Amino acid sequence: MAAPGLRGSSVALVLAATVLGSFYLRPAVSQQQGQGEEAAGEEEEAQRQRYNFRFVRHARDAPLVSHYNYIVVGGGTAGCPLAATLSERSRVLLLERGGYPYGNRNVSSEYHFADALADTSPRSPAQRFVSEDGVVNARARVLGGGSCLNAGFYTRASSEYVRAAGWDARLVNASYRWVERELVFRPDVPRWQGALREGLLQAGVTPDNGYTVDHVPGTKIGGTIFDSAGRRHTAADFLRGANPRRLTVFLHATVSQVLFRRRGTHIPVAYGVVFTDPMGVQHRVYLRGVGRSEVILAAGTLGSPQLLMLSGVGPRAHLEKHGVRAVVDRPMVGQGVADNPMNSVFVPSPVPVALSLVQVVGVTRFGSFIEGVSGSQFGIPLHSRRRAHSFGMFSPMAMRRAAEVMRGLDRRAFRGGFILEKILGPLSTGHVELRSTDPHANPAVTFNYFRDPRDVERCVRGIQTIERVVRSRAFSRFTYANATAMDVAFDRAALAKFLNLLPRHPRDTRPLQQYCRDTVMTIWHYHGGCHVGPVVDPDYRVIGVAGLRVVDSSTFKYSPGTNPQATVMMLGRYMGLKIQEEGWRPGPRN
Repeated sequence: MAAPGLRGSSVALVLAATVLGSFYLRPAVSQQQGQGEEAAGEEEEAQRQRYNFRFVRHARDAPLVSHYNYIVVGGGTAGCPLAATLSERSRVLLLERGGYPYGNRNVSSEYHFADALADTSPRSPAQRFVSEDGVVNARARVLGGGSCLNAGFYTRASSEYVRAAGWDARLVNASYRWVERELVFRPDVPRWQGALREGLLQAGVTPDNGYTVDHVPGTKIGGTIFDSAGRRHTAADFLRGANPRRLTVFLHATVSQVLFRRRGTHIPVAYGVVFTDPMGVQHRVYLRGVGRSEVILAAGTLGSPQLLMLSGVGPRAHLEKHGVRAVVDRPMVGQGVADNPMNSVFVPSPVPVALSLVQVVGVTRFGSFIEGVSGSQFGIPLHSRRRAHSFGMFSPMAMRRAAEVMRGLDRRAFRGGFILEKILGPLSTGHVELRSTDPHANPAVTFNYFRDPRDVERCVRGIQTIERVVRSRAFSRFTYANATAMDVAFDRAALAKFLNLLPRHPRDTRPLQQYCRDTVMTIWHYHGGCHVGPVVDPDYRVIGVAGLRVVDSSTFKYSPGTNPQATVMMLGRYMGLKIQEEGWRPGPRN
């Protein structure tokens, strides 16, 4: 069977984007950045006062030494609900390496992870990286984490996932409801998304589940973190319900080490952390009442394994290679990291299409999830001087050169939407390793996309489903009848240099299996590296040490549901309540 579309997002183009992007990266700390941080700090202070977040401060204002009951590292999708919950009864410090989301023009309905590929401003809420597989990616760097940058789709994990994780189902449901009361809305579905929904049903992705936040087979409309006015709500919103007398948040605080000491001749005990502010000044934070207090890592799939290794918890040989003294040998730290591969197809439309992010999803029974985004040239300033965005969230070429070339194309070429498929799991896994001992630098990440042939077959069936959707009667209004009709409207060959298209071109004879490998991209759902079992116990305590937990997506073996943010937020609330219930009795695990 021929593959859909001409050669689109090729490996060469991804590598070109990587090279171009490297010219824009800045050192972690410099005099210029320090001046930028000072100006940013003044603006953040004004926003802090406006939103009544008096407990949120810049790291430069932190004391050199302080003491708390709980130290949460990472103010992201898990860290914010976790810290807010713990503050109900205890003194909590939340340390976030990024900045303030409120009043930040880069945290909006338009800004997305993909924009981080070209955004090098000091206040960029995401940090670009390239996996060892050669796929361009991004990592959140802002209070609220990935919820400040994603497509906003909200859906719970399946009941099977909850059972396999060993979670308390009643507490899980209560924690989901807590999240949903704060920031989940029912979307208004525009016509393009409605056509996608009907097309999925006609393509056999049944039943029709209407609107639901549950993960069930079939086609559904999911929740969103965008309200009816289009405003993004994020995990940082949970801090509004925190106890302001018991919670302190420091922004632009990069944690470099968890501090350990031995309890007699027994296992190491975490008793604090070291962090630096943007001027390079070191600050130390100690636990108040070691043995009844904890350090909790919520720094995400890249950050938590990296910080464990920088602190001496990880594979001994790897740590010693980088000059890090091994506190405890944990060979599986950083292992089992995975990123759900995503393959997208651009479907040009003969009629204008309204802007929409992910609202509809088809949950197939063979392990592929179908979603879509649409509209309005995706922000590309084709014939104007207004601010350029990357070409939507599903192009790997969010770079200036590509945008310049695409400006020369007919506007009609950019009417339409992307339909994408993401596979369940995945079964292919990789690893995170230290690249250096610099905590500001991203670690080396290898995802091994499509190494397992079962992942490839899921992708193939997903692309075949997309083809059926595009050919469906329900979707006919938003697609050209054939390639000839498209060629009459605009220069299809020129557009195909940048995007994967449907209807497919007869000259493209690649097998679908190769097509999946050639056009693989990230959907920013990476996870793993601190799995339950080999790295943390069922209560998320790090095995082999005391007083230290990991509570974030790095503990997931598989990505939950179609989109993980709901479950990551839930986990923060869930574990906050569980830790409270323990009555400060963290038990070490050998």
